[in-house]
Amino acid sequence: MPLPREESKLWTPAARVCRSASLPFSFASFTAVGTTEAADSQTGERFPVLVRYEVSKALGGPREALSGDITSAFVSLGSLVIEKDRMRKSVFFICWTLLSCCWSTQAEIFTSIGQMTDLIYTEKELVQSLREYIKAEEFKLAAVKSWANKLDALTRVSTSDPEGYLAHPVNAYKLMKRLNTEWSELESLVLQNPAEEFISNMSIHRQFFPDEEDQTGAAKALMRLQDTYQLDSEAFSRGKLPGMHSNALLTVDDCFDMGKTAYNDADYYHAVLWMQQSLKQLDAGEEAEVSKADILDYLSYSVYQMGDLPRAIELTRRLVAIEPSHQRAGGNLRYYERLLFKQLNEQNQTYQPPSEEPIQLGTYSRPQDHLPEREAYEALCRGEGLQMTEARRSRLSCRYQDGKGNPRLLLKPMKEEDEWDSPHIVRYLDVLSHEEIEKIKELAKPRLARATVRDPKTGILTTANYRVSKSAWLEGEDDPVVDRVNLRIQDITGLTVDTAELLQVANYGVGGQYEPHYDFSRRPFDTNLQVDGNRLATFLNYMSDVEAGGATVFPDFGAAIRPRKGTAVFWYNLFKSGEGDYRTRHAACPVLVGSKWVSNKWIHERGQEFRRRCGLTEVD
Repeated sequence: MPLPREESKLWTPAARVCRSASLPFSFASFTAVGTTEAADSQTGERFPVLVRYEVSKALGGPREALSGDITSAFVSLGSLVIEKDRMRKSVFFICWTLLSCCWSTQAEIFTSIGQMTDLIYTEKELVQSLREYIKAEEFKLAAVKSWANKLDALTRVSTSDPEGYLAHPVNAYKLMKRLNTEWSELESLVLQNPAEEFISNMSIHRQFFPDEEDQTGAAKALMRLQDTYQLDSEAFSRGKLPGMHSNALLTVDDCFDMGKTAYNDADYYHAVLWMQQSLKQLDAGEEAEVSKADILDYLSYSVYQMGDLPRAIELTRRLVAIEPSHQRAGGNLRYYERLLFKQLNEQNQTYQPPSEEPIQLGTYSRPQDHLPEREAYEALCRGEGLQMTEARRSRLSCRYQDGKGNPRLLLKPMKEEDEWDSPHIVRYLDVLSHEEIEKIKELAKPRLARATVRDPKTGILTTANYRVSKSAWLEGEDDPVVDRVNLRIQDITGLTVDTAELLQVANYGVGGQYEPHYDFSRRPFDTNLQVDGNRLATFLNYMSDVEAGGATVFPDFGAAIRPRKGTAVFWYNLFKSGEGDYRTRHAACPVLVGSKWVSNKWIHERGQEFRRRCGLTEVD
C-alpha cells in the first residue's frame, strides 16, 4: 500500500515479528528492525525505508498477524520510527534469531493419520488424569468447607460472649489447641497441590504433542480439501462432507483461527472465506471469544488484497461503526475511498455499491499456482472429467492370471481386472490378506517419517507441500510377511524384484496427497540409473478402504482408480525401448474422509532383460 506521508494514521506493510505468546520464554517487549518500501507522496518514487518498532501490549494491524515467515503485516506508525535511508541491504537479525527459538522442531504429526491415532489415546490418558485431579481438588475443598462450617458455628457462639465462653476451662484449652495445632493443619491442607501429579503427567506427554507447524499444516490441509472438492467453508464448519454428516463442528473461533492461518501465509483468498464464515456464525448469535471488530479487521484488509475495493470499504465502515476510535481502520478507510475514487475517474465509471450477496466459494477467483494441470487433476479427484467411454470399457476384461505357469499360482491364480487399456493398467484382487496388512502396518508405524521428493535441480531429497504423507521402508529380513509379499509381486508380474527398491509403506495424513508426478527418473545424473536402471514398473498395494477422496488419478488420459483394501494396481512406467511413458504422470488425491494406507514396490530395469524384451520402436 502506498504510504502518503501526510496520512500519519495509515499503517504500512512491515516485517512480521514473532508472537510473544508462542515463545518458550516470556518478555514484555522487544525491538525489531526491518525494511519495507514507501512512496514519496509528491513524486510517487518508491524507496526502501528502515523500520524500527517495539512489540508491546498493542501490536498494530490485524492482531496476531504474525508467523514464521517474514511477509507484510500492518504496524501503526504510532509505534514506528521510519527513517528514510536509501540502502541496498538489510538483515533482520533479531527476527530470525527469535524464529529459530520458536520453530526449531518439526514434528509433522499431521502428515500421518496412523501416527495421529496415538494422540487419541494420549488425550484419553490426560482426561483421566484431569478427572483424578478434579476429584482430589473436590476432596480438598470438601475438607476445607467442613472446617469452615464447623468453625463458623463455633465462632458465632464464642464471639457472642467471649469471657463467658472462655470461663469454661475446656473452651480455653480447645482455643489454644485450635490456634496452635489445628489451624496449622488446615494451612497444610490448603497448601497441598493436587495439580502436581496432573502437571507431571502433562509434562511427560507434552513431548509428543503436535506443535505450531502441525496445527498450521492441518489448517492448510482443510483448505486444500476445500479447493480440491469444491467445498465451501459452511460445509466444513457444519460437518457436512460428501457422503457423511457428523458432529465435528467448527466454532466461530475455529473459523477465525483458520482465517488467521491463511492470512499469516499471505493467502488472502482463503482468509476471506474463513473470516466470512466466522462473521456469519457470529452474526447468527453463536458465542465466541473473538470480537466482531477483530474479524472485520482481518476480513476487510483481505478483501482489499483480493482487489474488491467497494466491499473492502463497506466492511471497513462496519468496523469503524463498531470501534470509532480504531485509528488504523479510519486511515485505511480514507485510503480505500481515495483509491476507489481515483480508479473510477481513470476508467470514467460511476460508483457501484458492493453486492449484498455474502462472500462465498466462487465470489473471488482462486490464485493460480505452480501446477499446470491443477484443474484437470482436481476434477478427476471429484470424479469429473473421466474419459472412460463405452468404447474403451468394451475393450476391458477380467481374467485369472497364473504368472505364465508360475508353480505358486497354478493352484490359486490371481484375479486380474483391466482398469485402463492404453497405457495398460491392471488391478489384482485379494493380493494382501487382512492379517498381512496389519502386520505390515505394525512394522512400518514406528519407522514412519515425512515422505520426501527429489529436487529436480539438485537431486537432493527434501519435503514438499505437494506430498503430504509419511513413509517407511521395509526389508525382506524384517519379517517373513515382507519377504512373502515381495515374492508374490515377482510371481504376479513375472519381473525380478532382486533389483527393485524396498517395500515402501505410506500413510496419508490430514488432507494427505501427492500431486501429479512421474515414478520414473528424468534426471540423467541420477546415480541410481547407473546401477539398477530406471523405475520400470509400479506395483501399488491398497491397504485400506477410503471413505471419500484418496483416488489415484492420471490427468493425461483422464483415469481415476479408487482404493480397495487388499487389491493392487500395476502399470509400466517405461516403454519397451526404455523411454519414459509420460502418460503415466499420476497423483494421489487428497484424502477427504478416512485413513489411506498403501505400499509400493518400484521395479527397476536391471535384471529384466529376458523377462521384458526391448521393443523395435521408441514407443513399443
